[in-house]
Amino acid sequence: MPTSLPIPIEFRLPEGWLPAARQEEAVAADVAFAAVHPRPDAGFAANITLDGEVASDEAPLEALADRAVQHLRSVADSVVVADRREVGSEDAPGVVQKLTFSATVGGMCRALVQSQVLLAMADVRDPHRRAVIRAVLTSTEGQFPEVVPEFQEFLGSIRPGGASS
Repeated sequence: MPTSLPIPIEFRLPEGWLPAARQEEAVAADVAFAAVHPRPDAGFAANITLDGEVASDEAPLEALADRAVQHLRSVADSVVVADRREVGSEDAPGVVQKLTFSATVGGMCRALVQSQVLLAMADVRDPHRRAVIRAVLTSTEGQFPEVVPEFQEFLGSIRPGGASS
């Protein structure tokens, strides 16, 4: 069963990207939202997923990023953290990490790349409540350079939702 995000957010999909149907393979049970690229590469559709959790102030984003890597290692092979860096500001910190791995998708072993972005956000309805939203782009190695700018566009559109969201 799909999960929901811990706080309301608003975002805009890049042109051409399509919301994924819940029965599609790209949508895991712990994902609140998923979208797929309209042009698969070698039978694999690049996808963007969103999930999140309420986080205590003591939980550093790096620890949450480590946990995301461990989760991927439980379902994929040869997971490598190719890059990790802190982004954002003191008020809106984030961590970006690029992971490479192998996974069996549709009966085929594929070399895949993920860009994971963890963004800390205050709930607009309760500023003392901190949530971490995780946006993930997964694609083949070959398609990654093409879809990264679209993922960056998507990231730039993420905003906390209003009280009526």
